[in-house]
Amino acid sequence: MQRILSYLRKAIDDYNMIQEGDKIAIGLSGGKDSITLLMALKALQRFYPKKFCIIAISINPVFEFFNTDLLKNLCENLDITFVEEKSHIKEIVFDIRKEQNPCSLCANLRRGILNSVAIREGCNKIALGHNEDDVLETFFLNLLYGGNINTFAPVSYMDRSRDYFN
Repeated sequence: MQRILSYLRKAIDDYNMIQEGDKIAIGLSGGKDSITLLMALKALQRFYPKKFCIIAISINPVFEFFNTDLLKNLCENLDITFVEEKSHIKEIVFDIRKEQNPCSLCANLRRGILNSVAIREGCNKIALGHNEDDVLETFFLNLLYGGNINTFAPVSYMDRSRDYFN
């Protein structure tokens, strides 16, 4: 964990990601990346010079196998507020749209819901557990399917939410 914290702190400092008094929503999917981010930000809170709050938000697509009990227990043990937002993603993607390749639509719906819930919960920032593989995958998807060279930046400004996030 010490090594992860050193990389996390370097990225936060290099990109000026955390300001005094921030309330940060962590997108908690249940995967290893988001759980590591949750635990690392909780550990960082103890010694980081700028004080900030964190909450965990999990978007439930309402798949039969989706269970948030582990996430709820983890957040309870770490003394982190946990918000589960049930959605209509499954219904929209599979029943209404009958998507053959659902990943992109599902990701966009989850991101929009996460953004809305973060605003509702009074958060001014969202943290996602992206890693180097995610950056490279996005690069190649953009190159092969979008015909452009692009990936996501370490810090993104949600321009449609400019009245809420700054």
